[in-house]
Amino acid sequence: MYHCVYHLLGIPQHTLNMAGSPVATVVPPLAQSVQEMSMNGNEPPPQYFLKENSIQPMDSFLPSDLIPIIDISLLSSSSSLSSKGGEEELQKLKSTLTSWGCFQAVGHGLSSSFLDKVREVGKQFFALPVEEKEKYSRATDGIEGYGNDPILSENQVLDWSYRLFLRLQPVDQRKLRLWPENPTEFREVLDEYGTKVKIIMDVLFKAMAKSLNLEENSFSSQFGERAVMQARFNFYLSCPRPDLVLGVKPHSDRSGITVLLQDKEVEGLQVFKDDKWFRVPVIPHALVVNLGDQMQIMSNGIFKSPIHRVVTNSERMRISVAMFNEPEPEKEIGPMEGLIDEKRPRLYRDVKNYASFNFECFQKGVVPLESAKI
Repeated sequence: MYHCVYHLLGIPQHTLNMAGSPVATVVPPLAQSVQEMSMNGNEPPPQYFLKENSIQPMDSFLPSDLIPIIDISLLSSSSSLSSKGGEEELQKLKSTLTSWGCFQAVGHGLSSSFLDKVREVGKQFFALPVEEKEKYSRATDGIEGYGNDPILSENQVLDWSYRLFLRLQPVDQRKLRLWPENPTEFREVLDEYGTKVKIIMDVLFKAMAKSLNLEENSFSSQFGERAVMQARFNFYLSCPRPDLVLGVKPHSDRSGITVLLQDKEVEGLQVFKDDKWFRVPVIPHALVVNLGDQMQIMSNGIFKSPIHRVVTNSERMRISVAMFNEPEPEKEIGPMEGLIDEKRPRLYRDVKNYASFNFECFQKGVVPLESAKI
């Protein structure tokens, strides 16, 4: 399953350096930007088309009512966990993460008005004139900032989207020159949102550990004192060929946990399970939580890092905000000893700087999780 997903990426070995950053290559520029093609209703060029060997074409049957819903409030304290409802929710969390690897989180404590504000500052930024947004453009060899995918190869399948990618933690690593000053509330809202999402992540780390009968800090301790948190605002314009073009290609996240705030009205996210794509429905004030590769490694393969993608829409634009939590780069992570025994031997070796490891695997044409196996 993984191999046919990553085949779609079309990124050759020579286009990324050892740090996982793009290496400059001479690739003819596209005649028009995504924004211009979307506004004019022009046919996208072949660089955006799904390859024949992608997982599956756009499916006609995509059930959406099976994505589990977890009430975070029942997991947030010792007293709530010890209640009957808390114990049941904990078992539901374990079952969900061993099968789906993702869920819709409710009872998270963030007000609907605040989540609307997070979406709104993102919408306001992407609505700015191009020249204003380009003040915050990522460097040619960088990841952070505004733009879309660097074009590294003529064979690369491109995403139909724009992104604003920013590091929040550690605070001393913030590149504030890339944090928009317009809208004026952007920086304040993102900082507050990051703080609140971090609290949710900490609750989930403890609950996940408890669900596997581990000490509650077992997972969080592997992230280190300078764990990384990054935000990615995603903007998907309408696309005249949603049957051929994706907003984001199929992938699994390299993070420990990803928390996604979906668009309030427009669907787009899909999760791959049991050889089918499942729509993730819009629940306006829920947060979508999915585990990344590093949590699958730490749990010795018990919890899953799901493959997911974003489809395009021919009529409507869409926005989302993803928050990624990763261990500090030089902190070695590996399966918890309490999850290794004769019945379930150690599946993964210890790894560090998984971001670089992730890209090195792409260079070699191998799947990171498969490469991390013993």
